[in-house]
This record gives sequence, structure tokens and C-alpha cells, in this order.
Amino acid sequence: MNAARVLCVDDEVNVLKALRRLLMDENYELFTVSSGQDGLQLLEAGEPFQIVISDYRMPEMNGVDFLAQVCERWPDTIRIVLSGYADTAAIVDAINQGQIYKFIAKPWNDDELKVTINNAIELWRLNSENKRLNEELHAANEELQTINENLEKLVEERTNELQFQIEALVYSQTLLNRLPLAVMGFDNTGLIVYSNEAALRLVKTLSKSDAFLGENRNHSLPRELNELLDRLASEQNVRADLSVAGVGIWALGHSLVSPGGPKGQILALVTKS
Repeated sequence: MNAARVLCVDDEVNVLKALRRLLMDENYELFTVSSGQDGLQLLEAGEPFQIVISDYRMPEMNGVDFLAQVCERWPDTIRIVLSGYADTAAIVDAINQGQIYKFIAKPWNDDELKVTINNAIELWRLNSENKRLNEELHAANEELQTINENLEKLVEERTNELQFQIEALVYSQTLLNRLPLAVMGFDNTGLIVYSNEAALRLVKTLSKSDAFLGENRNHSLPRELNELLDRLASEQNVRADLSVAGVGIWALGHSLVSPGGPKGQILALVTKS
């Protein structure tokens, strides 16, 4: 950190000179003015001050009124009062209105005053670090809240999308079950993974099999249909006019292929009138 900026306010020139002599070897930027009004103007003019030391009794604007304004306008500044009067009411006013860090009597003890100023600067540094950490925490919390809100929105959108897909799937299933067209689906190992109601009825007629979902097609379907599906291993689409168990059938097979390889097969069957 750069040298701490310390402002001393006192209407007695000798007091200001004594403070400057006392603090000249310290790592401070020391500023001195002779009135509260001059002090306010200096505070308004430049960089912030870490410490403000003010005499209590001054003409026009006393130390309490001055520090009360400092407290209101520059609350991070650490405020110290010097006074040659052992006035309890003055001390109470200074504490209540100026929210001072310490009240030091004149004539002061040089070592005590130096320690007080050093402790005040350390307090300012701790307060500044605490403020910085709180601001970072607040910013992090706001960022986290934004992330959570975006995540909730994303989850809601994804949930709505999945719900739509489920409803579309249910609708498609209902539609397929009502079609006179027999439709079956097979995975890439030959297991029967889908069959609409028309396909169930047709397979029962052709092969006398009641339940075949989850079974291997070679065990459940007639030879003619398995041969047609075998052709799909090398062909994307297959069409055929078949006679199975005395039933005339038009058949259409389609192979589902992805970049990673075959994904399955679809077979559609229509009996001839």
C-alpha cells in the first residue's frame, strides 16, 4: 500500500507544527489545515484520506460538527479527536456524532499518539480488505445467482422439451397402433424392440406366436421375413412381394444407420386384399 494520507485539523498553528514534527519520520502523507471548513475542502479535492485528526474546540465549526460531516461523507476514514478539555459531554458528542476511533487529551503523549495513529491505519487497512472481500463475495453471489437462474431456465426448457417429446411419442404410438399397417422395429442384434397392434396380430397369424417383444427375430418371425431383414445388412432399403404361410404381403424394410454403424431396422407389412 502507498503511504497513508493523514489530515490534521487544528486552529492552533503551534499544535499543527508539533504534529508535523512528531510524524515527519513516519511513512505518512501529512496534511495540515487550521479549520474544519478547510479540512472539508481538502477532503473533497483529492484522493481519500485514511486518518483525520481534529481538535475539539475550534471557531466557526467545532471538531464534533466537522467529524460528523466526515463520518457522513467519507465513512471509511478513521477519525481521531484531540482536546485540551476534560469534558465528558464533549467526548460523548464526539463518539455519537462523529463516530470517532479514539479521543486523545492534550497535551498528548508522543508514543501513545504514534501508536494510536498506527493502529488506526491498520484498522483502516483491515476494514478496506474486509470491504473488498465482501464486494467480491457479493459479486460472486450475484454471478452464482445468475448461473442458477440460467440453469433453472435451461432445466425448465429441457423439461418442457422432454415433455413435448414424450407427448409426441405417446401420440405417435397411438397413431401407429391405429394404423392398418403392421410396423416392427429391431435393434442391431436382431431383438424385436417395437411392434404395433397390427404387427402383433399379423405375426400371430403367420407364426402362431402370441408374445415376441424382446425376443430374437429369428426365433419369432417366419423365415421369409428374416431373409428380408438379412438383406438389410447390405442394403439401406428393401421392398418385396411375399407369400408367407399362404398370406400375400407387401413388405418394406429400412435400415437405420449412424456414423458409428448400424442402429437397427424397421419393417412395414401390408397384407394383400
